[in-house]
Amino acid sequence: MTTMHNDDTDINFPATFTWGVATSAYQIEGAAAIDGRGPSIWDTFSHTDGKIIDGSNGDVACDHYHRYAEDVELIASLGVNAYRFSMSWSRVQPTGSGAWNEAGFDFYGRLLDALAAKGLDAHLTLYHWDLPQALQDEGGWLNRATCYHFAAYAAEVARRFGHKVASIATHNEPWCTAVLGHGTGQFAPGMADPAAAVQVSHHLLLSHGLAMQAMRVVNPPAKLGIVLNQWTATPATDSAQDRELAELEYARSVQWYMDAIFKGRYPALALKHVDASALSIFENDFIDIKQPIDFLGVNYYTRAYMSAETPPRKPECKLGVNDMGWETYPQGLTELLVGLHREYRLPPVYITENGMAVADKPVDGKIHDAPRIEYVQLHLDALRAVIAQGIDVRGYFYWSLMDNFEWNSGYAKRFGMLYVDYATQQRSFKDSALWYRDFIAAQRASHAAVLVEAH
Repeated sequence: MTTMHNDDTDINFPATFTWGVATSAYQIEGAAAIDGRGPSIWDTFSHTDGKIIDGSNGDVACDHYHRYAEDVELIASLGVNAYRFSMSWSRVQPTGSGAWNEAGFDFYGRLLDALAAKGLDAHLTLYHWDLPQALQDEGGWLNRATCYHFAAYAAEVARRFGHKVASIATHNEPWCTAVLGHGTGQFAPGMADPAAAVQVSHHLLLSHGLAMQAMRVVNPPAKLGIVLNQWTATPATDSAQDRELAELEYARSVQWYMDAIFKGRYPALALKHVDASALSIFENDFIDIKQPIDFLGVNYYTRAYMSAETPPRKPECKLGVNDMGWETYPQGLTELLVGLHREYRLPPVYITENGMAVADKPVDGKIHDAPRIEYVQLHLDALRAVIAQGIDVRGYFYWSLMDNFEWNSGYAKRFGMLYVDYATQQRSFKDSALWYRDFIAAQRASHAAVLVEAH
């Protein structure tokens, strides 16, 4: 791939821009049965034969539970000013209702104190797919009661930590929980029932709205919002069939969640393809869902390419693909955010995940990951184009801080800027980590120079 600009410092983001890295609890913490943590659906799923491609699980993962102090030092050394992570619900409330586990809360308290000592803003996600197994045993996200348990959990976290974190997101990528967890069975809890996936998506949105209301009662200083994975949908050709497929894909994946949150309804196009008899919506549900949010987190990796042909036509992938087989398509980030800005009254936006899986291997103690550097450069270019159009984007979080348990891919896929040797738990900087550190430093230096000139 060829770099699209010559000077990294030509991308001047606002001086107040948030630069961060992101992780999630089950992917890095380990300590699966320590200090009172209860099992989650990912513990159950990953211990079920045939569910994880490499046969692994998250029992140890990156052992972050024991190595968090070291990891915070590494985060700080990157020069970022923010860290996005998720809380394991079953670590702080083992059964998802009832008694709180103080040892679990103590862990997150220590983590937050360590981040604060380094001047790092903490961005907390309440739910990154790891439902307590005890709630799953009662129906999980198909059970409306789970929405109310989630709201109680959100309120407790806001009460304890709302003054120690910069933001709290209710959910990370509810589309994945609904579709991959309940529609295709690729993710926990492993259900393959498309009708169930639609009902789960509604309950996830309802739980978000109820949690927002519960946290507003607590009134923490933290900003409150949600994180959605989003993409553009490109028709493979100009045929009516391809255009219709693209419109339906966008309605099902992006507008389904955005319309509910910002307009208090589901998109008509998507509803035409839903079995209404299988979707239970109570009278005031959309009133509960349509709560004001302080920020919108957007996770962007690639686009959807829609073809009605058999077999489907594939994109040219002019900029290549990552180790997951996902096309590198940075202009999709610009197209997505410009479209959202046109269609909705957006709060401040954060790019809460963006990153690339590369088949990294150490060579003479170094990890050269030029494709990842190129990927980030291209997407920051695309993001600058968005900001130049007056869209309020406040921050960028690279996914992920370090290699980790990549869900049903196990440890076979590496998204990290830090390389993890899972046998020793040694973390090593990849070239991309050093590039990101230097890029952020150059941004700050350019702003400092402007201030000096102004005086």
